Amino acid sequence: MRNLRKISERNKLLVLSLLVGLASGLAAVILKRLIELIQKGMPQKAYVILPAIGMMLAFLVVRYLVRDNIGHGVTKVLLSVSRNESKIKPHNMWSSVVTSALTIGFGGSVGAEAPIVYTGAALGSNIGQKFALSHRGVTILVGCGAAGAIAGIFQAPLAGVLFTLEILLFNISMESMMPLLLSTVTATVVSSLLLGDSMTFKCSVEAFAMGRIPFYIILGIFCGLVSLYFTRTTLRLEDRISKFRNPWLKWLCCSIGLGLLILVFPPLFGEGYSTVKDLMDGSVAGEESLIPFFHSPWAVPVFFATVMLLKVVAMTLTNAGGGVGGTFGPTLVVGALAGFVLVRSLNLLNCGLPEQNFVLVGMAGLMAGVMQAPMTAIFLIAEITGGYELLLPLIICSTVSFGTIRIRERYSIYTKRIAQSGDLLTHDSDRAALTLMNTSELVKDKYARVHVNDSLGKIVRIISESSGAVIAVLDKKDRFQGMINISDVREHLFNTDEYDRLKAYNIMSAAPEKVYADEKMDSVMLKFDKTDAWRLPVLNSEGQYLGFISRSRILAAYREKLKEISPED
Repeated sequence: MRNLRKISERNKLLVLSLLVGLASGLAAVILKRLIELIQKGMPQKAYVILPAIGMMLAFLVVRYLVRDNIGHGVTKVLLSVSRNESKIKPHNMWSSVVTSALTIGFGGSVGAEAPIVYTGAALGSNIGQKFALSHRGVTILVGCGAAGAIAGIFQAPLAGVLFTLEILLFNISMESMMPLLLSTVTATVVSSLLLGDSMTFKCSVEAFAMGRIPFYIILGIFCGLVSLYFTRTTLRLEDRISKFRNPWLKWLCCSIGLGLLILVFPPLFGEGYSTVKDLMDGSVAGEESLIPFFHSPWAVPVFFATVMLLKVVAMTLTNAGGGVGGTFGPTLVVGALAGFVLVRSLNLLNCGLPEQNFVLVGMAGLMAGVMQAPMTAIFLIAEITGGYELLLPLIICSTVSFGTIRIRERYSIYTKRIAQSGDLLTHDSDRAALTLMNTSELVKDKYARVHVNDSLGKIVRIISESSGAVIAVLDKKDRFQGMINISDVREHLFNTDEYDRLKAYNIMSAAPEKVYADEKMDSVMLKFDKTDAWRLPVLNSEGQYLGFISRSRILAAYREKLKEISPED
């Protein structure tokens, strides 16, 4: 390992990407095995209360052992890249695995994919920091870890790479692709050796017929609308539940709500993958008695449409109640349900469509809409189902679903809140560079400062000792009151009679705008453009003066950041 520190970063990345792929693949295997182990020990008759126990255990681990917020794994990875120079805390290499295993093993209605992505990204981040990689190198290893985690848990290497490219990273050069590919292949091999070579939802599909294209377009529109419901409902429910100040009361309310939902609709118990497999196998073909009081062929689509809508609620209650899990798995489940509900309804109208095909394609449609990652959706579903024969329907449905939701919702479920806070990185290099720049790091405090009641004589003495072009005028509590330009003092320099009579407040001028230390750089740049100023004062949240920020300093930092994130030649 010591020799590894001496080689070039480019070669170091290749070696470390193998290590990250190995680690993330093992993490995926461990998580799967832990979930299976916990599920085997669960008394099935108590399935209504089991999720509450799992949520409580996960909550206790987070509250008293981890002492950090580890929910919303994919969103946290995005934030670490944009805010923390891709630095993720060491505990994330294991904490998400333990807490999500408890949550899902006890029947929480969430997925294991987002926690394992967070784990893989944390492995990449900490390994990159351990070997002193640059910010760009650490970021690439974060992507390698996330890609390896997806590849490991689904045994889908191509989907792992596409997930990282579409959702997590930006401006990846072809040279940087090699570490991603090495990581995903390594993770897939590890997972296959330890878990066996099997597809998650392997099924037989009927050959695609060109005449059914209109029905897949309809499915795409339907998936886009369901995706909008999924995203909006999840975020609104989270906002409402977050108003509970008492975490124990929140756990109790969420546990009761989730238990009641599972009691009435048992398919809401657990991840829901068993339901997806039943839909693909045709195991629900004739269950018209699912709703006792509705003895009709329409009982099946009505029942599963209700489960589809309530799965989003069950998922949110699980996470809000203390559980740790992601939206990735529920997205696949809701997509399968959406495809089944639509195709069964059409078949009841004598359309004669293959149900397994629409269940499979529906999963891709929901992924493309909720995650707004159509390429990942297309190839992940093809890889985990063996449904490459349906590649054209997968492309049609995913594209239409993505286009449908983009009419009303610009951001994915992962990026919505980040975009609202101004921390979202994009594939636009200019905007990405501005997002990564930190206002507080660009403040210069070399400028002299005076009290608002200081005399002109004192100001002149300070000017003689200062090299700055402006002087900050403050009150007794160091709150910014105004600024004095050196050029404005020149007319008074030789009029010594005014040295005692004139005070700072007589000759100062108001700042054209004020900048705050936690302000986003795009907002700061708008203030400079609006005022045409060369420098602006920077204040903290209480209005206290911290220094000045200048156009030249911003431009220099911007050039450095752009050089840092731009693809290599």
